Amino acid sequence: MGIPLRVGIIGVGNISTQYLTHIPTLPSLKLIALADLDTARAAEVAAKSGVESRSVDELLASKDIDVILNLTTPGAHAVIAMKALTAGKHVFGEKPLALTVEEAKPMMELAKSSGLRIGSAPDTVLGTGIQTSRDLLDSGKIGKPLAASAFWSAPGHELWHPAPQFYYLPGAGPLFDMGPYYLTALITLLGPVVSVIGSSTRSDRKRSVGTGDLAGTELKVEVETHISALLEHASGVTSTIMMSFEVWAARLPRIEVYGTEGTISVPDPNMFSDEVQIYTSENREWNVASASAGYKEAGRGFGLADMAIAIDKNELHRASGDLAFHVLEIMESILKSAKGDQRITMKSTVAQPQKVPFSSLT
Repeated sequence: MGIPLRVGIIGVGNISTQYLTHIPTLPSLKLIALADLDTARAAEVAAKSGVESRSVDELLASKDIDVILNLTTPGAHAVIAMKALTAGKHVFGEKPLALTVEEAKPMMELAKSSGLRIGSAPDTVLGTGIQTSRDLLDSGKIGKPLAASAFWSAPGHELWHPAPQFYYLPGAGPLFDMGPYYLTALITLLGPVVSVIGSSTRSDRKRSVGTGDLAGTELKVEVETHISALLEHASGVTSTIMMSFEVWAARLPRIEVYGTEGTISVPDPNMFSDEVQIYTSENREWNVASASAGYKEAGRGFGLADMAIAIDKNELHRASGDLAFHVLEIMESILKSAKGDQRITMKSTVAQPQKVPFSSLT
């Protein structure tokens, strides 16, 4: 397998549009075919993209596919990944890696024994927003990092999503849905986590679909909808996080990192290239930092392109399965801690991903 890596997509829901926009611009990738359980939808998207539509089984068995881009719903992530790895293909999937650590372990073991790669969203951390923040930290612009905070909140995705039930099933909720963006960013900035203390709750308010054909349909909530946690990083930094589907409005920042000589205001980790702001003890006002690291004009699919280049060079890729596995264990441990009122020590770890040079992949 060389560059370009030949890509087959399974799952052509809402998120696929963003991948289909960027993949044709990335020289290290070549889209070959796509599949979906909704064959009519797959045929329609394939025609618009100028590629073949195949059944899921046909795509998995295809000899002209090197990597499966797994854009299915969370409950199918591990199933599709295992089938792809068994068929001898690399995998890059949407988050979370799997529903549980136990479900993810066989994937990791099979990939390792087969010499195959697993990559996982979010790849937003590879853009100039998070990477410029990382560059400021590495350059000592705020001295020694001591602590960080990360907050995301909304009243619930049912206000805008036409089919939001899966957001309230195991494998989703605010922590598993949005947590990967924030936790991946924190690990990219500050390194792996060694222990967590969690707290969680959910309200009893009624939820129903607010838009589309299912408008008015009541939603069953099977997950915690407001989660807080304290994370201890191996570097000694302490991070505080909050993820919620219970907040109607808030003014909290997305992510901040606090150091001995200043503060970095880190942009939304669900985006690639928003501005970074910095406040230092020497210059006591907020200033916008010039972009100094990360892939320029990045979008969804850049993590897969980064993986393709790493495979070709026999190097580690950044949006890796190991990183996603560590994030998955952190999230699972936060919920376990919340139920048992205890600190939980992580069993997994991961090397802090290499900083992305200020560069372009297109």
